[in-house]
Amino acid sequence: MQRWLIAAAVSCVAAAGCSEAPGGNTAPTARRPQQAGQGTNPLVTAGHLAGAEAAALTGDQRAVQAHVEAMHHDMMRSMRLADPSRTIDHEAARAALRPLPGVRSSVWIDRGNLMVLVGGAQYRSMAMIDRICLALEPLGDTLAVVVNMQDMTATTSEGADTLSRNCQLGAGERAMLQPKRQVDALDPEVRRVFREQQGAHK
Repeated sequence: MQRWLIAAAVSCVAAAGCSEAPGGNTAPTARRPQQAGQGTNPLVTAGHLAGAEAAALTGDQRAVQAHVEAMHHDMMRSMRLADPSRTIDHEAARAALRPLPGVRSSVWIDRGNLMVLVGGAQYRSMAMIDRICLALEPLGDTLAVVVNMQDMTATTSEGADTLSRNCQLGAGERAMLQPKRQVDALDPEVRRVFREQQGAHK
């Protein structure tokens, strides 16, 4: 009986649903994009292990598999390894960004680098990259995506600099096997793709 109580307590803590936040602060916070590279949470892992054991004892193989897959997912997040089975479709991503205020255009430079042009310095920010990443989340694993943002109305060299960040990591960080790419100087091929894509949607 004690073993089951411990397992239930661990699961409860892992789900963060058994007590209020410290100080009783329950005010909602702005939603942030999914984050990777934070390391696995021992309490969450323990909760999945307890849940898998309980499911195995009752013969619920589907629940066992779900707990094992959840632990595997957490391990991949910790390793900063994108899920190859959840690749984001490039055209679907561009379509998802068109309604966002401030977005003028977007193009994929390569498989993992998305260039987004915004219209105004107020849109050139990490908060805007967050909004872009949130728009992409329903389409697949954003750990494979680096958003590169430029203000097309910039009048200074500093304002024209590209702001880049992986959707799920900090500035300057990249997912495993994801190379860093210099994008401030757009080559003629990228400009040609921009013109073609803009013409196709007029």
